[in-house]
Amino acid sequence: MTLPERQLANAIRALAMDAVQAANSGHPGMPMGMADVATVLYSDYLKFDPVDPKWADRDRFVLSAGHGSMLAYATLHLAGYARPTIGDIRNFRQLHSPCAGHPENFELEGVETTTGPLGQGLATSVGMAIAERHLNAIYGDDLVDHRTWVIAGDGCLMEGINHEAIGLAGHLGLGRLTVLWDDNKITIDGSTDLSTSEDIPARYAATGWHVESCDGHDPADIRRAIDAALADPRPSLIACRTIIGFGAPNKQGTSATHGAPLGADEIAAARMELGWTAEPFVIPADIASAWAAFGEKGKKLHAEWNDRLANSDKKTEFSDRIAGQIVPGDAFKTYLDGLVAEPPKVATRKASENTLGALTADIAALVGGSADLTGSNNTKTSSTKPLTKDDYSGRYIYYGIREFGMAAAMNGMALHGGVVPYGGTFLVFADYCRAAIRLSALQQQRVVYVMTHDSIGLGEDGPTHQPIEHLQSLRAMPNLLVLRPADAVETAECWALALAQESRPSLLALTRQNLPPLRHDVTENLCLKGGYRLRDASAARKVVLVATGSEVSLAIEVADKLEAAGHGVDVVSMVSTELFDEQTAAYQADILPDDALIVSIEAGTTFGWERYTGRHGLRFGIDSFGASAPIEDLFKHFGLTADAITPQILAKLGN
Repeated sequence: MTLPERQLANAIRALAMDAVQAANSGHPGMPMGMADVATVLYSDYLKFDPVDPKWADRDRFVLSAGHGSMLAYATLHLAGYARPTIGDIRNFRQLHSPCAGHPENFELEGVETTTGPLGQGLATSVGMAIAERHLNAIYGDDLVDHRTWVIAGDGCLMEGINHEAIGLAGHLGLGRLTVLWDDNKITIDGSTDLSTSEDIPARYAATGWHVESCDGHDPADIRRAIDAALADPRPSLIACRTIIGFGAPNKQGTSATHGAPLGADEIAAARMELGWTAEPFVIPADIASAWAAFGEKGKKLHAEWNDRLANSDKKTEFSDRIAGQIVPGDAFKTYLDGLVAEPPKVATRKASENTLGALTADIAALVGGSADLTGSNNTKTSSTKPLTKDDYSGRYIYYGIREFGMAAAMNGMALHGGVVPYGGTFLVFADYCRAAIRLSALQQQRVVYVMTHDSIGLGEDGPTHQPIEHLQSLRAMPNLLVLRPADAVETAECWALALAQESRPSLLALTRQNLPPLRHDVTENLCLKGGYRLRDASAARKVVLVATGSEVSLAIEVADKLEAAGHGVDVVSMVSTELFDEQTAAYQADILPDDALIVSIEAGTTFGWERYTGRHGLRFGIDSFGASAPIEDLFKHFGLTADAITPQILAKLGN
């Protein structure tokens, strides 16, 4: 006997009620409201194999409204994934349970992306859809032919990143992307009438999306709307009119169900209202069997896909790309050798462009872009033609002035697999995309941020464009590798390091101004240590100058003056504090010995450098906003010259 779909959806509602109640924390309203939509999606549309959650050609499902995490946990469990188990769900929001308060991609294989910060799930899905179309253009329908589905709430559609994301998706014509909007007209504060009166469907239509609406509690109408979306070549928004907390007779339709347990009495009333007689955390056998059947279709599709892959002449290449196996090749080696033969005096942004020229020739998986600063970030190469809605095989994305949207889309591409994304903007605009950078780090994704104009060295554009606190604030972010190279060789080494990071993002901070060559050998990647001795003291060492980026050449000038005065000076290039901190205590003590005066030089805030200089060391930097002037005038004004620094070190030494 075929079970009524409402009973299948009620399994989601029951698990959501019970888990939130047991945790005394959570959001039952959204899972209860969208249970019917999720049931239809899993039963008839979503392509998945619960036995292999990482199958390359599965559909991607993103719960952008991550506060409703119990919707994801309930559907994964019901659909037959190994985890979460009922035990995991019983421990919802408890320490060490994979059922965290918001879905985390590293906790459960069936969770495609970490969500919670509203809007970012939807924006990340745009990157997934880009990756799918790009790989489809290369490998064809036999190997890449899937869709990206999103459940989003009112908050996801209100956040500013939504504007950036849907504009990019519409422009690129990502017709494999479908957003199911939980149109329940409720936020934490109450009715959406309190805060918004915009015409959301009109906004989506204006950006090139197809728009549908449906009764989110009528399976037939949900199917009609989804079928219409699938038939349209544009990305689609489906406004699913729902009742938040559906089934809770005294609280449904109100913000009371949004972010708090329903309470024992209301849960009992909801069970009666829904006709759900099972005990808490118990799924009746017939309902469990019906849900398990949804995954059987996916298993069959997966088996057919495996046969196509086995018979494809691109099997090894495709499998390696999905696995993220990338290695710089002959073009990169030839480029490194050229740096030694003819050391260039160039800005590190130009050195990055030259490095990328070799890397993009070697590595087809590299897909780049810039937030409307291509000519400034130097992120496009001869190997990266534009990726457009007319040619998805391209490897360069013009993101427009959408820094946040770009960063979130890059997360989506990395999470999808088969693509290693990099994208550029000015370092000061890390503020615009910081929330997505944080999710890159939290999700352990190989995303490369190319951030140029890394100091007052950008000159006349002034304090609005001159980063001061940015390097240190980014270094404070867990699992983000910040790299600030000092010349062309270090820049090439930093790119190699960034691409080798399989479980963390990297950020390259690069100069606008030209820098002299400092390294003249490439036999070993010295940047791997994070900080290394670039120049040894010629006399008994008294001072260690620690500098980054453009200030390393300044440190060399200071060292020359100090040594002329009879003081031995080591110069350390601190390319990455993160990598340096990962070295052994013995290595760190050798580079920064206790018997020397440690001096830091960086054209940014001095905050945090006392970790290396100690309380009695010296720190040269800028602890105010910048100014608008030519580069040379700015460095002189802020005391970042050899003539200004040397006397202060001599005074500290007692001379």
